[in-house]
Amino acid sequence: MSNLIPRRSTDVIRVVGFDPSLRNWGIAKGIYIPMSGIIEIEEMAVTKALINDGKQVRQNSQDLEAASQLAKAAIEAAQGAQAIFVEVPVGSQSARAMASYGVCVGVLGALRAMGIPFFEVNPQEVKLATGLTKTASKAQMIAWAMSAQPNAKWPMQTKKGVQSVVESTAEHMADACAAIYAGILSNPFQQALAFIKPANQSTN
Repeated sequence: MSNLIPRRSTDVIRVVGFDPSLRNWGIAKGIYIPMSGIIEIEEMAVTKALINDGKQVRQNSQDLEAASQLAKAAIEAAQGAQAIFVEVPVGSQSARAMASYGVCVGVLGALRAMGIPFFEVNPQEVKLATGLTKTASKAQMIAWAMSAQPNAKWPMQTKKGVQSVVESTAEHMADACAAIYAGILSNPFQQALAFIKPANQSTN
């Protein structure tokens, strides 16, 4: 980062991470301070598309409704962000997985068409950015994210007096967090960093 425009230690860049999925779209929002390298996640969510699964409702109609809901949530989450990082999904041999892939890529394409840019990271980059291996399990990703961001509001549950994280929700939040870490390390973001005006910097 030695070639970047000098920054104050208090300069803050507002960041957002997305873990796209047809059924569970993970979102993480927070701040990044370039001088210190601090990343603080302030808000997390998982958008679960609410659709009518009735047998009389056509699958393509369900997918269209899901795409609409995901796009709305992604657009809202992107508001105010200065850098958005997305773990762009890859294709699959499964027909339904490919349908999910198509919807997610379509939503991401819509964001760009609306003038909402983002930095792409792939699943391997996301896992490696955590210090884990590229084959890290969901449980390992959750454990890493909760350790890296202990103050974030992770979904917890209590069963028989024992508190534990809700893995089915936390896994998407963890991946969204990891997308931010991976995106910040990426060359495209490091090259663009010099041109991003920190959120707390005067516009004058």
